[in-house]
Amino acid sequence: MRLERVAAHVPDGARLADIGSDHAYLPVALMRRGGIATAVAGEVAMTPFNAAQRTVRDNDLEQQVSVRLANGLAAIEPADGITAISICGMGGETIRDILEAGKARLSGQERLILQPNGGEQPLRQWLMDNGYRIVGEELLRENRFDYEIIVAEQDGPVTYSAEQLYFGPLQMQARNPAFLAKWQSILQRKQQTLASFARARHSVPEDKVQQVARQARWITELLA
Repeated sequence: MRLERVAAHVPDGARLADIGSDHAYLPVALMRRGGIATAVAGEVAMTPFNAAQRTVRDNDLEQQVSVRLANGLAAIEPADGITAISICGMGGETIRDILEAGKARLSGQERLILQPNGGEQPLRQWLMDNGYRIVGEELLRENRFDYEIIVAEQDGPVTYSAEQLYFGPLQMQARNPAFLAKWQSILQRKQQTLASFARARHSVPEDKVQQVARQARWITELLA
């Protein structure tokens, strides 16, 4: 379901680079239904690289999907004319670091479709700092985990508040049930953390206490 929702944000006819492609399921599925023109599946580790090659071969798509062993955006060449980049299933900080390290390979014309496993705030911060506007956000629950999808396009400069970076600017507007349920449970955890801080007052740095208290306050206001 998660990859299906990511696929829905890839524009029709895109030239897709799927970074950290694993089994190349996303580019192969999109190619098979005629949703994209061509794809690059990038993998940094040998085992998933071999798995991706196998998926592409089994589907007779070697001409349309190029599987490359490379670190992050080093899988992309200017000649690929990439118009969409998907990076899914890793921490937000890792996705941020991949984008930062590969900045020279971004033309600014690509749509970024990102699915972080946590660490959404620092990833949104990078997008804002680099002139990317968040044009789509989605939250879905699968196997008891909450997954966020962040879609961004370069349209800067753009400014988000600290709260928007924390919650997601479009999520805050939409306030759908999955989003509210997620933050309800996070608020409970924040309150438990603050209670444990109070019991161990002497050993917790004050700025740490303040940070968690501020986040708990933001969530309480959001849910009010």
